[in-house]
Amino acid sequence: MIWWVQGEQWPESMNNISRAASTTTDSHSTLLAAMTRSTKAVEAVLDAVLPKPHGLHARVHEAMRYATFAGGKRLRPFLVQHSARLFAVDDAHALRAAAAIEVLHTYSLVHDDLPCMDDDDLRRGKPTTHIAFDEETAVLAGDALLTIAFEILADAATHPSAEVRVKLIARLAEASGSNGMIGGQMIDMQAPSRAFGPEEVKLLQRLKTGQLFEFSCEAGAILGEAGDADRERMRDYARDMGLVFQITDDLLDVTSTAEKTGKAVGKDKDQGKATLVSLMGVDGARAEAEKLAKRAAEGLASYGAHAAELRALPMFLLDRDA
Repeated sequence: MIWWVQGEQWPESMNNISRAASTTTDSHSTLLAAMTRSTKAVEAVLDAVLPKPHGLHARVHEAMRYATFAGGKRLRPFLVQHSARLFAVDDAHALRAAAAIEVLHTYSLVHDDLPCMDDDDLRRGKPTTHIAFDEETAVLAGDALLTIAFEILADAATHPSAEVRVKLIARLAEASGSNGMIGGQMIDMQAPSRAFGPEEVKLLQRLKTGQLFEFSCEAGAILGEAGDADRERMRDYARDMGLVFQITDDLLDVTSTAEKTGKAVGKDKDQGKATLVSLMGVDGARAEAEKLAKRAAEGLASYGAHAAELRALPMFLLDRDA
């Protein structure tokens, strides 16, 4: 069938593409609105749990708040909140777990930016914490953000069950420790002097970035006292979604600008680090990300409409430009 638009022939296949594009746009708009609501909710909790500057040590409180409220996608809190809704978790409990992962993630960024690590001057379009303050304060602020994450989870306000709180603490410690994020950072530091293939790069990314995503998705199941099958399903989703996030991040490092991303670009190539983009090429990496995004979305099909936002997220990440 041929469709006519303003005097021109438009094949039905093109009309189908238009309808699909419209559906995608609507899905993205709905997801963005949900992410905005989640950001506002978790930032209110962050403001409440982070210490207000006081005493002779007020400077470290100021640096903690500077780093935490410097912007960002708040993607990990979004994952906590929406995974928790799959298991009928009280939003107040989910938001505290969301705040815990966000301050821990922020600590990792503060330390990652230090001169002894990635030596970055810009983060989220603003001076990094060690530039805005000084290196010593940035180290201490990062340490304080790391430790307060576990303080938040240990508080009874996060969940009435001590057993649930201990499970959250243990899982976050695992995800952020030497066999998780820290291990991934160690591999990343060695990357310029090593010849990594795709599997080594995936391992690096699964540890450095993916483990915190896994905690974020699994936290909802832990809070909801769900079974092992649900926890495993959420981990599988997080692994695929996390690789999509990292591949698109690496694509932006090649194709975008510092003005758009709010941080330096081209550093992986300059430092000789292998990424899936450098190994597979731009088109190959995009195709891999699309495959993973579809698999991640399909993995949550059993949760039906309750998982709509989580299922839309991997496809949304494919289209991000910052």
